[in-house]
Amino acid sequence: MDAAAREAQQSGVEWRVTVPEGTSVTVEHEAGPAARAWTWLVACFAMAWSRVAGFARKVWRIGTDDPRKAVHGLKVGLALVLVSVFYYTRPLYDGVGGSAMWAIMTVVVVFEYTVGGSVYKCFNRVVATASAGVLALGVHWAADKFGELEPYILSGSLFLLAAAATFSRFIPTVKARFDYGVTIFILTYSLVAVSGYRVDELAALAQQRLSTIAIGIFLCLAVSVLICPVWAGQELHLLTTRNMDKLAAAVVACVEGYFAEGPASSSRAGADGYKCVLNSKASEDAQANLARWEPAHGRFGFRHPYGQYARVGAAMRACAYCVEALCSCAGAEAQAPPHVKRLLRDACATVAVRCARVLGEASRSVATMSTSSSRALDFAVADMNTAVQELQADLRALPSMLAVKLGETSLMDTMPVFTVASLLVEISARVEGVVDAVDALATLANFKQLDDDDNDDKKGEAEMTIKVHPLNEPDTADESRENQTSKA
Repeated sequence: MDAAAREAQQSGVEWRVTVPEGTSVTVEHEAGPAARAWTWLVACFAMAWSRVAGFARKVWRIGTDDPRKAVHGLKVGLALVLVSVFYYTRPLYDGVGGSAMWAIMTVVVVFEYTVGGSVYKCFNRVVATASAGVLALGVHWAADKFGELEPYILSGSLFLLAAAATFSRFIPTVKARFDYGVTIFILTYSLVAVSGYRVDELAALAQQRLSTIAIGIFLCLAVSVLICPVWAGQELHLLTTRNMDKLAAAVVACVEGYFAEGPASSSRAGADGYKCVLNSKASEDAQANLARWEPAHGRFGFRHPYGQYARVGAAMRACAYCVEALCSCAGAEAQAPPHVKRLLRDACATVAVRCARVLGEASRSVATMSTSSSRALDFAVADMNTAVQELQADLRALPSMLAVKLGETSLMDTMPVFTVASLLVEISARVEGVVDAVDALATLANFKQLDDDDNDDKKGEAEMTIKVHPLNEPDTADESRENQTSKA
């Protein structure tokens, strides 16, 4: 070793490592500044690429889920191309003057996703622009007659009208239907009032701008109505039926989750459907407001009762609040013993299924816009009420049953089950409120009636079978044996 050390010193080697034979050694060199910078650039590029790819996947998912949104973008582009012809074609440009840009601005501002939204903005823009322009010209002409008092008259009129118009936006009716028009009125009147043009020049300018705005509105409405139209009334109609179906599924899922064997859980498929009902109020109000502006189309005639859809939604939300409380019971820490749950499991499940059936029949009636299923709906409501009465009878008999069979169970242990059963009774009552709202909608909208005798006979037989079964026939052989034993 001494000889090796002396040889290493003579050869200028600073250190030496001796390894056994047959092994390999990897020597890692510390990366320099250039290598570290390159690694950082590669990491930044990879991160940026992953974000761009994620954003592209999200955009693609939005387009595939609802292709109408992609079509809407194409419709806006087509409307802008058509209105730009007035800007690039010399004879048309000379006809409208330098105000051709207002037509393009009109298309950009008023083109909405639904036909009702486009009609709403077009109407408000035309009325607000015309009224503000005429009023401003009149005030301008009157102020010009007073000579030196003209600035004071114009400023005072601007202050008063702007203040009054802004305050009107707090009125609920004006806010819901004419909010955009009030904004355009203030803008137009302010631009005309503070302009330094003479009255005759203002009249010519107002005529050119109104003509270009009318051109933009005409093209906007033509593209919106004639090419793949999206009707707000149909969207509201579909939203109502989907919410009914989701609410029906949530009732059954929550009850099944509560009475499931093992730890109670409300995370079953469909149990969160009530959340869509609770969160849809803003969408329902907006679509109902826009649908009023739409012309008659398809099954939706003139003056269709879109406001009644909001009342149906309010009835569904009243029911959804109880469903939310029912789902919270399934995830609560205080749970009744399993043997206590079994005593009311069948009755509660029956009430939940009957409530879901009523909601399903109501949804079918609204979806088809017909009263052909009204008889089935009436029988479904009767079956639901019968199931509720049976549940109430079981609740009244539960304390004595616990005292005889389960003496060791205290009454406090049964309170969670009583809570769930009481909520189901309340849900059934609120489901009847949904049925009443649907009946009112059918009356106001004049749902069609199917008078086919053969179909009525078949439906009547099926309904009678459904109605007789829960009242007079035992569900299982075990129940029939129990009834015979009790009679003996």
